[in-house]
Amino acid sequence: MASKRLLLSAGGVAAALMLAVGANMLADRFLSSARVDLTEQHLYTLSPGTRQVLGGLRDPITLRLFYSRRLGAEVPMFGAYAERVRDMLREYVAASGGKLRLEVLDPEPFSETEDRATALGLQAVPLDQAGEQVFFGLAASNQTDDERSIPFFQPDRERFLELDLTRIVWELTNPTRPVVGLMTPLPLNGDPRAMMMRQPQLAQPQAVITQLRQSATVRDVALDAQVIDPEIQLLVLAHPQGLSDTTLYAIDQFMMRGGRLLLLQDPHSEMQAGRTPPGQQADTSSSLARLLNAWGVEAPTDNVVLDLRGAWRVRAPGNDRVQAVDYLAWFALSGDSLNRQEAATAQIDQISVGSVGEVRRREGANIEFTPLLTSSPQSALIEADKVRRDPNPTRILADFRADGQRRVLAARVRGNLATAFPDGPPALAEGQERPENFPAHRAATEAPANFVVINDTDILDDRFWVQVRDFFGQQVAQPFAGNGSFIVNLADTLTGSDALIGLRSRGESIRPFEAVEAIRRVADAQYRQTERGLQERLEATERRLRELRQGPAGTPGERNRSQVVITPEQRAEIDRAREEIASTRRQLRTVQLELRRDIDGLETRLRILNIAAVPALITLLAIGLAVVRARRRAAARA
Repeated sequence: MASKRLLLSAGGVAAALMLAVGANMLADRFLSSARVDLTEQHLYTLSPGTRQVLGGLRDPITLRLFYSRRLGAEVPMFGAYAERVRDMLREYVAASGGKLRLEVLDPEPFSETEDRATALGLQAVPLDQAGEQVFFGLAASNQTDDERSIPFFQPDRERFLELDLTRIVWELTNPTRPVVGLMTPLPLNGDPRAMMMRQPQLAQPQAVITQLRQSATVRDVALDAQVIDPEIQLLVLAHPQGLSDTTLYAIDQFMMRGGRLLLLQDPHSEMQAGRTPPGQQADTSSSLARLLNAWGVEAPTDNVVLDLRGAWRVRAPGNDRVQAVDYLAWFALSGDSLNRQEAATAQIDQISVGSVGEVRRREGANIEFTPLLTSSPQSALIEADKVRRDPNPTRILADFRADGQRRVLAARVRGNLATAFPDGPPALAEGQERPENFPAHRAATEAPANFVVINDTDILDDRFWVQVRDFFGQQVAQPFAGNGSFIVNLADTLTGSDALIGLRSRGESIRPFEAVEAIRRVADAQYRQTERGLQERLEATERRLRELRQGPAGTPGERNRSQVVITPEQRAEIDRAREEIASTRRQLRTVQLELRRDIDGLETRLRILNIAAVPALITLLAIGLAVVRARRRAAARA
């Protein structure tokens, strides 16, 4: 009987093993691409835009991930992020239908793999003082040997991991440089009058144009163009002043045919005003209202946005001397004024603007309106004429009253658009003729259009974001704001496919301890309040000591004698100040102790939970199964 039970048990175990092996083989054969993403922010779920790019692959692409295992061993944060990158790359391979091939290589020191990583342009980072170099980058290539790379994966850019990977795949599928058209009356390519004005530095192109030419082919577009060249993928239209109907129609039809637009208009162009000869009045405003209104957007130029937060400090004449004053029409945007969910602004710390206007969605417009730059709640509107004619920083500051509203200064727009010329092309001026092969009129876009509206052109002006210096005959740009990166990022996303434009920043796998951060913030606030109170008491004590040292009103001799002899009142005041300082320092130490105590207590509880929770659950489960089994046996015997 016992041998029969043993035989049956062995047969059951063998059958179970065969069933497990068979199930794994079937799953590997038919369910290899099946995925279940259980992360809170769906970190490993590819966006529809990425799947669109991967589904459109025609030729194979090889992805080579160069990762030094020594890096993960020495710096665990990079080890965890390397797992994240590998898992994401495997998702790309699984979704590519066999068009992507992944190789993971460990470039050990003085190996051929290390030489190969260096030749592919990946960045080597020293790991220790001994000089050992490690790699953590990606090199991708297609069948025609076009190459793209990520020199080094930075954990700080994890939110844009999918965007960076998808961009590489897309660029290898479309390896030609994008063509960007530049239409502007501003001297962005350098002022030809620079030598006459005895300012040779103005002959150089603006730094943002130099940066743009590094990643795209930039072509000038005439201000009287009747047709925008179809090879142009993105039209950068800066300061559209007095454009004729035929040129407006050309821009409108460029958008109707699927072109992309980066529009920068302005209530008051500081760049243009600064180059206007003294004694002359020039219209410094620009607008594309006819087209924008038809496309569901409003960007009025009769008002300028003032913002107290981030206002530039400028020199302004006072009653009897020059003084430093906050000029509220020029300000820097940072923090929550930059949309961190957009790739163009997420990695930028600060953007400077001057005499900027607001951008709004028209009521009832069926478009996707995404703010990129927003003023702080400490903002208000002022008539643009007060900034154009006689800007007075002191008077503007004195009259300023914040209304608590936040205003959009730049926005990305996406949607199906209708033409601003429903009756067809406008009549030509006398003596004009239409060019050959004039495109047929289109009444609407066939697919959702994409464009960006910025109600400020001074964002392009060097003086608002960069200092260009001569370094041994070479021009070196030292930016103090991210204006150039912002414009180049916008051009980069707009010249990509619709799939790239639709990508957003994702969540991060390395997430902070929010409860610990909350405790730190509360304790830090208490610490700062106590510190501020200490400073105020010290200042009050110093003022009181100065009053006592000067003594009562009297002759100069009496005052001098009072400065030499310390009176009992001074001694008592000094003793009280010392007691206050000692008491406040004890309070500061108490706050710090409580901060550390709360964090240590939370850390201890988390450790106990992580270490003991799983064994405790397994123990309870085992006890429960034992109790159930004992009850079943007792019932069977009965």
